[in-house]
Amino acid sequence: MALIMSDVDRFETARPRLEALAYRLLGSASEAEDAVQETFLRWQAADVARIEVPEAWLTKVLTNWCLNLLTSARARRERYVGQWLPEPLLAGDPMLGPAGTAEQRESVSYAVLVLLERLSPGERAVYVLREAFDYPHREIAEILEITEAASQQTYHRAKKHIADGKARTEIDEAAARRIVEEFLAAATSGRTEPLVRLLTQDAVSVGDGGGKVPARAKAFEGAIAVATFLRGLFKPAPAKRALVGGVPEIYATTANGGPAIVAVVDGRVVAITCLEVTAAGIAAVRSQVNPDKLVRASEQWAAEDHGAPLHTL
Repeated sequence: MALIMSDVDRFETARPRLEALAYRLLGSASEAEDAVQETFLRWQAADVARIEVPEAWLTKVLTNWCLNLLTSARARRERYVGQWLPEPLLAGDPMLGPAGTAEQRESVSYAVLVLLERLSPGERAVYVLREAFDYPHREIAEILEITEAASQQTYHRAKKHIADGKARTEIDEAAARRIVEEFLAAATSGRTEPLVRLLTQDAVSVGDGGGKVPARAKAFEGAIAVATFLRGLFKPAPAKRALVGGVPEIYATTANGGPAIVAVVDGRVVAITCLEVTAAGIAAVRSQVNPDKLVRASEQWAAEDHGAPLHTL
């Protein structure tokens, strides 16, 4: 059936929430956009006049489409070259979605998106719907076609898996910038000791190049190993400039609500490094360098003024 303009408007009103939901479920902005578009096509084909609660209908269609993608994604990620990391989103990106509560902000943090990869598709859906969008278990059960008791049990199981990760520290934008500046000062000092002091003893460093940009397949583990790697990573070298096509300019920003370092060459984002901060120090350094996962960030970056870089490599 052809949609009338009010039906299209109704969908467009729901689009930001649907995109934020899909991003949390999939960890990929591009896949989230595709999932929302597929939901629109199904909305377009439906007898909209017979849908009593459009928001619930759209959420159910989108969530179940994402569950199918997550199931197939597991097989694809087993064949992925190197480490797979989520697509980071810079501050101000509307796909980050609701951020009114600590739970909502944490649900889209880079550290939690990484942990969500450990959950089954069903656990991930229940956790996101409950934690990020505050859906009652009765509605979650209807969306996923399970019992309310099963929704509650799945949520508690998923939340325990997430909580088993390190206790993260919520920080504001000013604090995030200070952390990045201190981190960069240590990383560019040419010595490992300043970095070791900032890291937790069991810190890890991992990068995602997707087979398109060199990135170590196995994570560095332990403060000394991570500090040694980072010291070399932030040392200027002609080979690095040739690899990225110019001189990387380094900026402090936030991505997914946490402190992040952005490397830019001629206005193009070539890397986003997210720092996971705990009360004990920086517990993880995760770098996204796969160009396919930096397209959205590059477009957003190019549209804004960021002032002078903190550093160049």
